[in-house]
Amino acid sequence: MLTKEQITELQNKLGYSFGNADLLKRALMHSSYVPGTGGDNERMEFLGDAVLELCVSEELFFRFPNMQEGQLSKNRASIVCESALSEAAKGVGLGKYLLLGRGEDASGGREKPSILSDAFEAVIAAIYLDGGFAPARSFIHRFVLPLLDLSTPVSEKDHKTRLQELIHARTHGRQVRYVLVGEEGPDHSKTFTMQAVLDEQVLGEGKGHSKQSAGQAAAEDALSRLETK
Repeated sequence: MLTKEQITELQNKLGYSFGNADLLKRALMHSSYVPGTGGDNERMEFLGDAVLELCVSEELFFRFPNMQEGQLSKNRASIVCESALSEAAKGVGLGKYLLLGRGEDASGGREKPSILSDAFEAVIAAIYLDGGFAPARSFIHRFVLPLLDLSTPVSEKDHKTRLQELIHARTHGRQVRYVLVGEEGPDHSKTFTMQAVLDEQVLGEGKGHSKQSAGQAAAEDALSRLETK
């Protein structure tokens, strides 16, 4: 289990002090840690996902007043995704505090995007249950939205979606992942370099002032290569 010192350390990183620290512990508890007991973070992940979608929907609704419903949904889907949430989780060092079974821990579970993103959503739920909507919304604005390039709405079918559809058609369901391979510049004006990777093959590479836009550029580069084949 986590020590009191670790709980305090994580709360400082999250910028939120829990009245009921057991909620935070539950949010960090992967199913491999308590197999078959129902005491893991999966129910909290479900709730956190709903709170996150509401906050992102609100942001898009007010930021793009002329955008139609279908396009709003596409933009939200590009934001509330595993890659963005795992990056947010890494930003607060969440992997260090996860409660994992020995096997999952030994196999690199603390770095797995799926585990990190699920735990991050569970942490959102923990904050919501402990303090209500306002602190949960503040947390999302602080740790999720800065990772996103919301200055320009996603196109009718963004490059990542088009790339995944192409790969799905050619490989019967394999998933493209996006890997950060470099960043440079001062904190207020960083340039990120991302690669679109299928298994161990680099499909494309791109740069941007957010990880999201760099990922889109990498997908666009991959599409330019693959669609000519």
